[in-house]
Amino acid sequence: MEKLETRIRNHDREIEKMCNFHYQGFVDSITELLKVRGEAQKLKNQVTDTNRKLQHEGKELVIAMEELKQCRLQQRNISATVDKLMLCLPVLEMYSKLRDQMKTKRHYPALKTLEHLEHTYLPQVSHYRFCKVMVDNIPKLREEIKDVSMSDLKDFLESIRKHSDKIGETAMKQAQQQRNLDNIILQQPRIGSKRKFKKDAYTIFDTEIESTSPKSEQDSGILDVEDEEDDEEIPGAQDLVDFSPVYRCLHIYSVLGARETFENYYRKQRRKQARLVLQPPSNMHETLDGYRKYFNQIVGFFVVEDHILHTTQGLVNRAYIDELWEMALSKTIAALRTHSSYCSDPNLVLDLKNLIVLFADTLQVYGFPVNQLFDMLLEIRDQYSETLLKKWAGIFRNILDSDNYSPIPVTSEEMYKKVVGQFPFQDTELEKQPFPKKFPFSEFVPKVYNQIKEFIYACLKFSEDLHLSSTEVDDMIRKSTNLLLTRTLSNSLQNVIKRKNIGLTELVQIIINTTHLEKSCKYLEEFITNITNVLPETVHTTKLYGTTTFKDARHAAEEEIYTNLNQKIDQFLQLADYDWMTGDLGNKASDYLVDLIAFLRSTFAVFTHLPGKVAQTACMSACKHLATSLMQLLLEAEVRQLTLGALQQFNLDVRECEQFARSGPVPGFQEDTLQLAFIDLRQLLDLFIQWDWSTYLADYGQPNCKYLRVNPVTALTLLEKMKDTSRKNNMFAQFRKNERDKQKLIDTVAKQLRGLVSSHHS
Repeated sequence: MEKLETRIRNHDREIEKMCNFHYQGFVDSITELLKVRGEAQKLKNQVTDTNRKLQHEGKELVIAMEELKQCRLQQRNISATVDKLMLCLPVLEMYSKLRDQMKTKRHYPALKTLEHLEHTYLPQVSHYRFCKVMVDNIPKLREEIKDVSMSDLKDFLESIRKHSDKIGETAMKQAQQQRNLDNIILQQPRIGSKRKFKKDAYTIFDTEIESTSPKSEQDSGILDVEDEEDDEEIPGAQDLVDFSPVYRCLHIYSVLGARETFENYYRKQRRKQARLVLQPPSNMHETLDGYRKYFNQIVGFFVVEDHILHTTQGLVNRAYIDELWEMALSKTIAALRTHSSYCSDPNLVLDLKNLIVLFADTLQVYGFPVNQLFDMLLEIRDQYSETLLKKWAGIFRNILDSDNYSPIPVTSEEMYKKVVGQFPFQDTELEKQPFPKKFPFSEFVPKVYNQIKEFIYACLKFSEDLHLSSTEVDDMIRKSTNLLLTRTLSNSLQNVIKRKNIGLTELVQIIINTTHLEKSCKYLEEFITNITNVLPETVHTTKLYGTTTFKDARHAAEEEIYTNLNQKIDQFLQLADYDWMTGDLGNKASDYLVDLIAFLRSTFAVFTHLPGKVAQTACMSACKHLATSLMQLLLEAEVRQLTLGALQQFNLDVRECEQFARSGPVPGFQEDTLQLAFIDLRQLLDLFIQWDWSTYLADYGQPNCKYLRVNPVTALTLLEKMKDTSRKNNMFAQFRKNERDKQKLIDTVAKQLRGLVSSHHS
């Protein structure tokens, strides 16, 4: 312990020694340390202040760093999201494109987009829910595309049904333009003309097609390849119908494996439309527009089908088109036969014929056989002829009714040339006569002649564009003209001739007129030859029957003159008022007979322009009828008694008639020829007035008998009337010998006459 304490003291002394040695240093150090403590405090304060400032200033940095940290995190997330979206965006874009295509009705591109979406893009992102929704919607979208495309097809079918009229009208206009062009440049070759027209007709349907359609849908056949060969096109109605719905729907159904369904549906609907188009309106025959609209719709229908045939592969085929055309042809011909039969206006029939020809030519350009239409036109030609005949019957009736039946007067050279220009007439003597002068015929001659020529022109108009030979046209015109002459004109003339109020002057003029018309028939022959270029000498050429027609009319007029004269004579004879019981002897002819003879003289004076034979026949007929009527008047049953004085008066009237016959009222009779008409009366009257029974009874039956023309029956009838008179008027005759002798003589003669009659009958 002591050593330890000693050691401790030693160490303490050393420590004290050392401390003493280093005390000043220690003091200095403490002093220094104190100084340092102050400086340290200052430094601490500075550090604290700096730290505070640093913390204050670094707070925004910390926040920014935190934000940076979050941003880095988001960036990583965004990058991952972008990577995923890069896989999804094409799907969404394709789906959006699909919707846009469906919205804009680009259904075939939409179907292609749907296939890409289903097979290429959706499998890459199939684990997303929206993709599963898309996958579930794909069948629905396909059905929607199918339904919408079918709806577009229905709209298209409705559209072409409405536009068939306009399409057909445009096609027929183009056919008319082509035909007019062919007529203008007949000398140029027509090679390729029909082909070019068909190309032009197709421009009706050319329209801008979707660039995304199958085969770019510009190469689907809508645009004709010939467009490259010739840029000149007849303006068409290319905006009328857009065919793209058909092509799109066809491609869509083809892609979906339902092409056959589509084809069957299309053909079925078009057959229904064909039946509607071929059903004519009930009033179609009333106007040409009715026929035109009907034809336009048919042409429009088949132009569309022809276009579909050439621009699609198998949607319609030639057999289907031919079947439709056969049905259309039969129904069209039946409808035209029915409705044209109602038509009574030849102008409408002619317009209808031109329309049918244009209809046939238009469809022939598209390859449809139209021979049956032209055959039917030959049937309509007969109907046209009938309507022409009816029309000309009215024309002839008006001409004949309005005619004054007097020669045409002309007062100047101009008027003369006008008439000669209308009717082929040459007369040197008439040309030499000074004005004013008259043609021998009346106005109906040039009018009828010109109307016959107009009828021939009308017949010629119908034969145009029927693809007939000149011989066929000539034959048709001649046959129709013969019908006009032998039936229509003949009936018109006969009706005029048979009119109740027709006068002798009119009948005479009709005979003169028909004579000149008969002479003009050769000019009508020449006229037909000139317009048909078929010589009359050609084999089987039909001859005109105009000569026969006018001869028949003239003969009818002659017969009517004879009948008319006889009726006039009968009217005068009705005025006869004989006193059959008179005992006075007259000294002049009866007044009625004097008037009758005056009438006959004036009448036969009008017959100077008639052919001599006609006038002579009329005069002879009138005299014979007068003689027969006088004989009947003398012998009629109502005259039961007559006296010799009445017979003497009757004899004066017969002498007046004989004097008229001797005067030669009509030149050309041989001497006493006309008097022979009264020979029966003359011999009968001479027999009774001269009471020459002995001669009559002695010479009866001999060829040179004086009373050869007296029939015993006639003589007996007249004698019986005189015998009755003798008995009644001579009641005291039995007391006078001469009267008794006369009565006895009458009885004797009567008995002998009865013997002659009985022997004649036996």
